[in-house]
Amino acid sequence: MIFIKKFGPYLALCSGILALSLSSLFIRWANAPGTVTSFYRMMIAGIIITPFFFRHINSRTKLSRELIVLPLLGGLFTALDHSLWSTAIGMTRVANATLLNNIAPLWVALFTVLILRERLGRMFWVGLVFTLVGAGVVLGNDLIINLHLSNGDILALVSSLFYAGYFLVTQRARQKLDTLTYIYLVIVTCSVVLLGINLVLGKPLTGYPPQTYLAFLGAALISQIIGYFSITYALGHLPAAVVSPTMIAQPVLTALLAIPLIGEPLLTGQWLGGVTVLAGIYLVNRSQPG
Repeated sequence: MIFIKKFGPYLALCSGILALSLSSLFIRWANAPGTVTSFYRMMIAGIIITPFFFRHINSRTKLSRELIVLPLLGGLFTALDHSLWSTAIGMTRVANATLLNNIAPLWVALFTVLILRERLGRMFWVGLVFTLVGAGVVLGNDLIINLHLSNGDILALVSSLFYAGYFLVTQRARQKLDTLTYIYLVIVTCSVVLLGINLVLGKPLTGYPPQTYLAFLGAALISQIIGYFSITYALGHLPAAVVSPTMIAQPVLTALLAIPLIGEPLLTGQWLGGVTVLAGIYLVNRSQPG
């Protein structure tokens, strides 16, 4: 019991990172507009957990107007993040989009210091630099060499702001709401917003081959249900300033999984970058008391 209480949030964080690392691969495998893949990912996940939510909500949780606002905001941030990021994947390299989307920890740290007035120690900032630099090395490409931003790169960069917003809102919401209640309300809100975005953009929601729908299902079960449940649970026990830098391991793991799944090998320097990321994550977590 003591082991679960102490290490459970970290185990959940690790499982969440593993599940989310497949997100960009599901988008590529689906071969459908990114906003459509994101919509099905949320809708299918919402349908699956609906009976569990209503059984849970009737027996445990009473929602006030104040508590509902936070998951609604979290769902809006998630929809905007996924719309921009998934679209960026089709406009630029996966490495570019993944790296720029995962700059979110920098925005979380700056918001924590400048707005919330929380003090982050020197070890935290050193660890954050390590993780960002290491991720850049692992995902090294013309973006880092030439510092050139395409339209897809810009979309991915903007998406990181909404990704950071999700972390900050979730940390606060999880102080009052349990994991299932919060994540369900986020998914429902996100599904409605994504449906509206697809309708406005005129994206087709049907007529795809069977393998595309299998990719939608995989994204829902693995990336959304397992991934977001794990991360949301972790955010209920760990600060967002710790969780978000640790999440930088996600694009690194995506690059590693791309070796057997897509056939994109990593260079020696990129392996060293992965070690740098792990060192940075260790420093970030060591910077927290307890």
